Amino acid sequence: MKKRILITVVFVALAIGGLFSEAAACTNILVSKGASKDGSVMITYSCDGEFLPHLRYTPAKDHAPDEFIEIRGRDGKLHKIGQVPHTYAVVGLMNEFQVSIGETTFDGRKELQNPGGLLPYWTLMNLALQRAKTAREVIQVMAGLTAEYGYASTGETFSIADPNEAWIMEMIGPGPGGRGALWVARRIPDGYISAHANMSRIGEVPLHDPKNCLYAKNLISFAVKQGYYGPKSGKPFNFHRAYDPRTPEKLRYCATRVWSIFRRSAPSRHFSPDFSRGVAGAKPYPLWIKPDHKLSVQDVMALMRDHYEGTPFDMTKGVDAGPFGTPNRWRPITWTVDSVKYAWERPISTQQTAFSFVSQARSWLPNAVGGIYWYGVDDTYTTSYVPLYCGITAVPESFTIGSMQKFSWDSAWWVFNFVANIANLKYVYMIQDIQKVQKELEGNFFALQPAVEKTAVALSKTNPGLMKQFLTDYSVSHAEQTVQRWKQLGEALLVKYNDGYVKDEKGRPQAVGYPQDWLRDVIKLKGDHFKLPVWKK
Repeated sequence: MKKRILITVVFVALAIGGLFSEAAACTNILVSKGASKDGSVMITYSCDGEFLPHLRYTPAKDHAPDEFIEIRGRDGKLHKIGQVPHTYAVVGLMNEFQVSIGETTFDGRKELQNPGGLLPYWTLMNLALQRAKTAREVIQVMAGLTAEYGYASTGETFSIADPNEAWIMEMIGPGPGGRGALWVARRIPDGYISAHANMSRIGEVPLHDPKNCLYAKNLISFAVKQGYYGPKSGKPFNFHRAYDPRTPEKLRYCATRVWSIFRRSAPSRHFSPDFSRGVAGAKPYPLWIKPDHKLSVQDVMALMRDHYEGTPFDMTKGVDAGPFGTPNRWRPITWTVDSVKYAWERPISTQQTAFSFVSQARSWLPNAVGGIYWYGVDDTYTTSYVPLYCGITAVPESFTIGSMQKFSWDSAWWVFNFVANIANLKYVYMIQDIQKVQKELEGNFFALQPAVEKTAVALSKTNPGLMKQFLTDYSVSHAEQTVQRWKQLGEALLVKYNDGYVKDEKGRPQAVGYPQDWLRDVIKLKGDHFKLPVWKK
């Protein structure tokens, strides 16, 4: 029988926002079953990078024994990967068994990237979702694939979840000519949450606890051979010390985001920002913490919307926020003036986000109903998440189209990007209009959720096919309605704030001017230039 060839598109790592760089980086949160309000297991992923994502649905499929996948390696040649007898359906980065995966790139030791490795992290993630029914199986699949075909990316941290467990996994290559990958995975204890943001987070490795910790056999011996770890030091092996040495720049860029997630989730702990600021002797943040209260999906979405508001690093305050308090800082993130190097803050919410999600996995419901992929495009702060059930058989078309080279009202990404960009003109005003619609749309989804799921569960018992059609129709139609509502919002903002005015409730333009604090800063810099002369009578 003639072999069928399946072509897997391999994205350049930078294009999907994974590499640790000024413009591209990501943030993840992991919430264990016991730490969530309703018993869900949740992970989040903001895929940050200047690119336009296309949401995908991959149907489940049976494969012939001689079928294979063909991937073009860095050497320009096509390489074959053996296909499995059956692959599972995947919506975005969540499969039909409620298994989801996210990532952030920590780079680590650059000399450990293997140009001969075949599988970059993005391809690895997608293959694992098509082949695994649990989070633990994802880890085993990824480890097996890299052992057989080689790992092509730099250091990576993965968030992996199923309806019962959340795992954090870290992986790095063995360098040119090496085999497999160096990796470790730890299960988040029930009742705890974790977070990572482009910096390796796993420290000590429990070597004799296979229920909660898995790792490559040569994880420590390789580090010893390379001189990254000395057993004679008397100190236990530490993954991030060996494979991702910390720097002041990385702490500022990455650890501050983890600090903000932890300080908001557990304010009673009074987490200090000192470690993220590179203060000598400051205590590192733990791999996981117990939140002060159990988190709802809405709470987790709120954590993904953060510019350090209310802290000394609040990006909506100060001269750098401009007259109208915009939290966005244009790249490059580091800059030099008079030979002195500076850096803007890097928040969780950023204009460079391509897409983000909050996955919700629930063990007490049928898989098709229990798994929800709450999906949003562009900046997390100015997007509206839409619920896509993992049992659907199609995705909204507006999320599957578009090009960075041409604006289109038909593309969901461009619609949300338009609103986010126009908000910078008068941010402190416009963000209130945006959040009002955001709250309205997301609030409606949460209000409808019990009724939708009650109907779906009932259908699952009598007509599973109709249940999937019902969930697909609901998810797709409401996502498209959200895009249209956002388009209307963008047009309304352009009218309301035209030419710097603010129209009142009757549509009359009002000249609101500039905030007093900002005007005082202007006076300090150029007061004499703007000061009007006072004539004597």
